[in-house]
Amino acid sequence: MFKSVSRQVCAFDLEWVPDPDSGRRVYNLPATVSDAEVYRVMWTRAGATAEKPRPHLKTALCRIVAVSAVVREQQPNGEISLRLTTLPRQLNSLMDEGELVATFLGYLGQQHPQLVGFNSHTADLPILLQRGLVSGITAADFCRRADKGWGSDYFSRHGDAHVDLKSILSGWGIATPTLHELAAAMGIPGQVREQPHDVVDWWVEGDLRSIVAQSQYDALSTYLVWLRTARFAGFFSEAQYLEEEKRVRGMVGDRIAQGDHHLAVYLDRWDSFTPQSTAAPVIPLATTAAAAEQAA
Repeated sequence: MFKSVSRQVCAFDLEWVPDPDSGRRVYNLPATVSDAEVYRVMWTRAGATAEKPRPHLKTALCRIVAVSAVVREQQPNGEISLRLTTLPRQLNSLMDEGELVATFLGYLGQQHPQLVGFNSHTADLPILLQRGLVSGITAADFCRRADKGWGSDYFSRHGDAHVDLKSILSGWGIATPTLHELAAAMGIPGQVREQPHDVVDWWVEGDLRSIVAQSQYDALSTYLVWLRTARFAGFFSEAQYLEEEKRVRGMVGDRIAQGDHHLAVYLDRWDSFTPQSTAAPVIPLATTAAAAEQAA
C-alpha cells in the first residue's frame, strides 16, 4: 500500500492506437501501403488468430492520442480543488503526439504531483517514454532522478511518487480484474457504454471525440478507485471520503453545465448503482472472540 497522500494528486489515463508510420518502418513496408493494410500486418506479426484478430501491439508501435487526468490539489490552508483536464483540449481536434507527450510530461516534471494510474508501471509509463523518444522530444525535468531517497522519482517502484493501483490491488494472473471490473464491483462506473468500446474502431472511423471521452471516463474511474483505496488505508475518514466523492460529483456536474454533455453518461451510470454504505462493518468483540474460539 502507498504510505502517503500528497497535496497534489494526478490520476490519469492514456488512450493509444496502432501507429501506421511506425509499422511501415519496423516491417519495411513502402509508403504506398494503406494504413488498413499496415494494421493487418502489425496484428499478424503480433500473433493474430481467428479468435483474437487484434492482439495487443508493443507500445512502441502505437501512437498516444489522448491523455486525461483528475487533479486534486490541497492548499496550505486546507482548501481542496479538483479538476478534470484533457489533451487534446478540444474533443474532436487531433493533437501532435510529440506536443501531447511533452505537455503532459512537462507538467509532471514541473509540478511533481503524486501520479496515480492503473497498470501504469507496465503500460502507461513505458509508452510515454517510448513515444517521447519516437517523437524526439525532451523531458529533462520528468526524467530527473532523486539524489537521495525516492522523493518525486516516478521511476521508483518503492516510493509514493507513482502509485500503480493494479500493482497494489491486483497483482498479476488469471484472477486479476480490469479497471472496469474492479471499479464496477465497488459501485464506480466501469464500462460506461452498453457495449465494450474499441478505440481502434473509433480511430479508423475518425471518431476522436469518443476516444477522448473514454479517456475522461477512465481517468474519473481511476481517481475514484484511488479515493476508495486511500480511505481503506486510513487517509480519509468516512465523513471526509463522502465529502471527496461529493466533490467529484460537483466537478462533473459543473463540466456538464459548461457543455461537456458526454459526462452526463458517466454520472448517470454512477447514479444507476444501488447506494451502498462504504463504512466498515462493526463486529462485536464478543462475536469475534467466540468465532476464534470455535475455529481453534
